[in-house]
Order: sequence, then structure tokens, then C-alpha cells
Amino acid sequence: MSITRRQVALGALAAVPLRGGRRERTLFIAGDSTAAQKYVPEAPETGWGMALPFFLRKGVKVANHAVNGRSSKSFIDEGRLAAILSVIRPGDLLLVQFAHNDEKTADPTRYTEPWTTYQDCLRRYLDGARSRGARPVLATPVERRRFDADGNALATHGDYPAAMRALARQEDVALLDIEALSLALWQRLGVEETKVYFNWTDTEQDNTHFNPPGAIAVARLVARESARTRVLAPHDLIRLREEIPTSWITWPEATDASDLR
Repeated sequence: MSITRRQVALGALAAVPLRGGRRERTLFIAGDSTAAQKYVPEAPETGWGMALPFFLRKGVKVANHAVNGRSSKSFIDEGRLAAILSVIRPGDLLLVQFAHNDEKTADPTRYTEPWTTYQDCLRRYLDGARSRGARPVLATPVERRRFDADGNALATHGDYPAAMRALARQEDVALLDIEALSLALWQRLGVEETKVYFNWTDTEQDNTHFNPPGAIAVARLVARESARTRVLAPHDLIRLREEIPTSWITWPEATDASDLR
């Protein structure tokens, strides 16, 4: 797969110097549609990666390579991990969150089995980042909006979160347990209030993808967990307890056909 204009732009972002010759650290995101950049035709759908920069101080930039519909396997097979590794540098971070599409058993281009091929694919992200002096970080998949008849928020990702947690322990890699944190958040909000956080419109009832309030809420979970696990230092983070205006979310025009795939 050829590298898209968007990937070139994200690579250029990774190399922006600060005054005095210091280079900004870059946090690369490898993931799926729950994190991905969205564009004008997709509004109000919002990936949490679009909101993460609101919680980061100058000096830590986000290069969001997450793409709709990708699994840990297909992201690699399409050359997207290679595109990240071609520009990632020592001191950068590679945040990896997959599972939604790894679960698609009927699609051999995306399906992985939690305790074998899923872990094998994730190791390639860990090894690739480490080989370039960057720090890999695993993040369990954010939960969907699903409740039982009694109003209990349900886990939907099967063994994938457990497999990622086990891999993080085996590989001594930082883990952001966004699956557990988002499940607890949906439970606290309840059946009706969670609709405000997902991409529910007059024509669509989407219990997987977020709107601006949901993306901001999940990005806040990612930022807080990054601080708790010392992935980022306290001085790297801002606004953890502040309201973020949803008007800060914007959807740019797509510059490449692959942006909308």
C-alpha cells in the first residue's frame, strides 16, 4: 500500500522542533474508528483521538493514524504500522487500541483470535516501537453502549481485553484499561444518559461510535489513565477536571479518498 498524503502530513508533524532545538514528543495512535479522525461527511461522529490534544500541553503532539474498520491485523497488512515506524523517533509514544474489528470472525482479512493471532499482531507494534527507541502503550478497547434488561452495562469484547492485559504483563508494557473505565462510566451514566455520548441522530442509533461529548469523555479517560500509569507526566496534562466545549471539535475536509474508508 502506498503512503497517503494524510500519513505524510502526520509524519511531518512528528518532526516539528521546539524553540531551542528540543523536539516535541509525539503520541502516535494506532487504532480503529472509535479513535479515528473524522471528516465533514461523517459529522457529528467523532473519534476520541480528535479530543485527546485538548488534554495535552505543548510539547506532546498527537499523530492520529487510527482508521475506520481496521483490526490489529489489517492495520499491519495495509502498511499502516510501517508508515508509523518510518517516522516514529526515540522518546515518542505508540498507543495501540484494537479489538472491535478483530472480533469479526467472518472476515479473514481482519479477524484475529484473542490468545494467539491477536497477541501476535500486538507484539509487532510493541517490537516495532521499541526497536526505534519509542515507548509502546497498550489500551484495551473502549466499550460499546449495551445494557441488559435491568440497566446493567455489558462487556462486549469477549476475551480480547483479557488477552491484552495478559500481554501487557508478559511484555512489561504500560496498559491503559479503557475497556474497564468506559464500562464503569456507561454504568454510572445509565441507559438514557449514555445516548448523549454516542452517535445517536434523527436517522441513526449508533452504539459504537461517539459524538463530541462522548469523544471528549473517552479522551479524558485516556489522559487520566496515562497519568495514573505514568505514561505521561503530570506536567504533560491539562484540563483533566475542566469542561471541554464541544465546539472545540471540528471536522476538516477530507484531503485523500482513503480518509473516508
